[in-house]
Amino acid sequence: MAEVKKAPVEWSIKGELFLNCSCTVFCPCVVSLGAHPPTEGHCHAWMAIAIDEGHYEGEDLSGLNVGLLVDIPGRMGEGNWKVAAYVDDRSTEAAYDGILQIFSGQAGGTTGLFTMLVSEIIGAERQKVEITREGNKRGIYIGRKIAGEIEMVEGLSPDHPVMVTNSKYWMGPDIIAARGVKSKVRDYGRVWDFGGKSAEICPIDWKGPN
Repeated sequence: MAEVKKAPVEWSIKGELFLNCSCTVFCPCVVSLGAHPPTEGHCHAWMAIAIDEGHYEGEDLSGLNVGLLVDIPGRMGEGNWKVAAYVDDRSTEAAYDGILQIFSGQAGGTTGLFTMLVSEIIGAERQKVEITREGNKRGIYIGRKIAGEIEMVEGLSPDHPVMVTNSKYWMGPDIIAARGVKSKVRDYGRVWDFGGKSAEICPIDWKGPN
């Protein structure tokens, strides 16, 4: 009997991704597109994804939050990422599964490169993922596991933060420079503190499977 191949699932996510990492100055990955080593030789980071609008096939993802713990041993583009995912505990079973398909790269499209970059999913769990977005500040809170707060780097014009625009970076073309304020991770044997370290904020418009 011929094997029946599942048709690729259509999905999209619009919203915002922000992160705080172990680089001491603004992330070299943005301009080098992952080819330049992180300032500390490795990249430890948390990422927060606020999904303002989104779906995975027929399942609505709008309003859900996702947190990621990311451990990259060297250059971002060389892979061997270890990743843990924290998916909003308000998600349905179908939404939870869809989000894991998207963030593992299995769903293709914008995040499809994750299948080559991520070597190990060290954990995936439902959690209360709180995200705050107020003015030039962003925050993510996941129980006692992640408590991260960042703020945009002030530009010459008070209403326009420092940013990189029109880049080919995988997350999106426009990246706002930020820095960690209070930022602690304590999970999966990792104990990290990114206070004062590099952070970034990026509007996202991702889709798949193509």
